[in-house]
Amino acid sequence: MTQQALAATWREAALQKRIDPADLVSTCQKLRSAGKRIATLNGSFDLLHAGHLEMIYAASQAADILIVACNTDASIQAYKSAERPIVPLEYRLSMLSALGFVDYVTWFDETDPRELLSLIQPDVHVNGAEYGKQCIEAETVERYGGRVEIVELVPGLSTSALITKIRGLCD
Repeated sequence: MTQQALAATWREAALQKRIDPADLVSTCQKLRSAGKRIATLNGSFDLLHAGHLEMIYAASQAADILIVACNTDASIQAYKSAERPIVPLEYRLSMLSALGFVDYVTWFDETDPRELLSLIQPDVHVNGAEYGKQCIEAETVERYGGRVEIVELVPGLSTSALITKIRGLCD
């Protein structure tokens, strides 16, 4: 297979896992009609690293289907900094789509995922321990009968720590 054919196949495969936010309600209804339980996880996933993989895998074990939602570039800039994200949304979605334990990816423009979660109405929403069970998403998830599951973080693995380390190497 040529490099060009492989690239086309990769792009097509990555696109098959994407759910446009406008299609979330109908997609989730179809999944539930098929008897599937849905887990969600959201974040920027900028500079995807092993800590992200641990959390994403744990989220995939919480239900039958995992939908990972990425903040758009604009929402990351609004809550982190104008220098972020380092990796544009298109590529973050593609990297997440490459993971076998991710069933679907989507995106959201807001700085927090509550509106998106009200569309999905997950059975389980997974969050990192730094946010705790009383995270801002909890009320929305519980309103629709879901629950929040907390995953412990891998010490020392964060995008901020990676950026600091990279900057140190460049000095």
